[in-house]
Amino acid sequence: MSTSTMTSATRGTWGSRLAFILAVAGSAIGLGNIWRFPIVTAEGGGGAFVLIYLLCAAFVGLPVMLAEMVVGRAGERNPVGAIKHLGNGTKWRWVGGLGVVTAFIVLSFYSVIAGWTIHYMFSAGVGKFTETLDTDAYFIEMVADPGKEMLYHGIFMIAVILTVAAGIRNGIERTIKVTMPILGVVLLVLLIRSLTLPGAFEGLAYYLTPDFSKVTANTVLQALAQAFFSLSLGMGAIITYGSYLQKDESLPSSAGYVVMLDSAVALLAGCIIFPALVYANLPLDEGGPGLMFQVLPQVLVQLPWAPWGGILFGTIFFLLLAIAAFTSAISLLEVPVSYLVDEKNWKRKKATWFVGGGAFLIGIPSALSLGAVGWLTELSGFEMSLIDLLSGPFMDGALVIGALGLSLFVGWKWGLQRALTEIRQGSPDFKLSAIWAFSIRYVAPIAIVSILTFQLYSIFTPDSSPEESPEEAVIESTDL
Repeated sequence: MSTSTMTSATRGTWGSRLAFILAVAGSAIGLGNIWRFPIVTAEGGGGAFVLIYLLCAAFVGLPVMLAEMVVGRAGERNPVGAIKHLGNGTKWRWVGGLGVVTAFIVLSFYSVIAGWTIHYMFSAGVGKFTETLDTDAYFIEMVADPGKEMLYHGIFMIAVILTVAAGIRNGIERTIKVTMPILGVVLLVLLIRSLTLPGAFEGLAYYLTPDFSKVTANTVLQALAQAFFSLSLGMGAIITYGSYLQKDESLPSSAGYVVMLDSAVALLAGCIIFPALVYANLPLDEGGPGLMFQVLPQVLVQLPWAPWGGILFGTIFFLLLAIAAFTSAISLLEVPVSYLVDEKNWKRKKATWFVGGGAFLIGIPSALSLGAVGWLTELSGFEMSLIDLLSGPFMDGALVIGALGLSLFVGWKWGLQRALTEIRQGSPDFKLSAIWAFSIRYVAPIAIVSILTFQLYSIFTPDSSPEESPEEAVIESTDL
């Protein structure tokens, strides 16, 4: 029996290419698509920013995504094992190791934020969002309540653990085939409702009208960073998912479909949010978690058919957020689980509960540092929550460094000819091979270094913006 057959038999494979595409798209489509992309688009020139973003996604995001898929399928292992195998045991395996650690740490605090979406979904369903509700106070009360923080953090993490523990086909694939269509239907329902509100076209005009006068070098770097982070590159999730893919499946078309789905969700999120904000006569420049948990609850109570309109569409909207967070978290957990299964010969259930339980425990200080246990914030030595403190080095730093290492590994160490041979197993007529090779060897590394430089410049440049409110003082850069 060949190594490939043995690996597939013991590790599992996707039942179809559609399942793989939906799983990778689910990993890429996260909270950042909904709470960050619309705002940076409007501020960056609307349609002009969208054009630049799509170019960045096509010439940087897509090539790196394809490279990760190639490494995963060729190596048929987790990120560490795949790179170790393809690189003949070289030290390049640190690239995969960085992805495994990053996925684990990000999962620990991402679960806390995802728990908020579940809490708000239930709150919307029971009619909590009323005209008299102080949404600032409501958010602060939630994060200051250790019982609520632990409850929803735990509910979310257990759901993710149960899914991953069931395996590739019986767990992840079966779940993705249900959640992703639901996400699409929910998105469509909210889009129709938002576009039929009075003032909808005014909101769309603010969002998408091209304004090239706003386009600067900083705009291009923001679009590049948005395209990169939005696709969940650099954390090993796509390598891991690619390792379960059959050899006869087309990698280029799969990567293309994922980029299109991810970009479409991000664009449609703005088409939902801005018409609703105009209708409710609320600020159009509020981004990040504040948009989700402070501004939009005010929109819900003003929707037609109140109070039932707010209850219905509020529940649906936070269901959308919860699903987006859930599908991303599944991929985050799968990365370290696959490492333990492949490299340490652990059983999947044991590895899943060990990693998931560890992420839950590590996430507790992050949850409590937002208000329930204030000394945790002071203990960090910075005037920020532990979520902020962790998101910087792992979201803004580790992901970028990991993607840079992966691009250099494929382009220069493993070799383009070996990578193209793997790609042509499922796409013998891959006509863009020369463009992809040039992109992964030259364009992607230069672009990724530019992102890293941009991130460092943003950190060390004094910010003259007003002091953030409590609901804004959580991760702004998370795009999972």
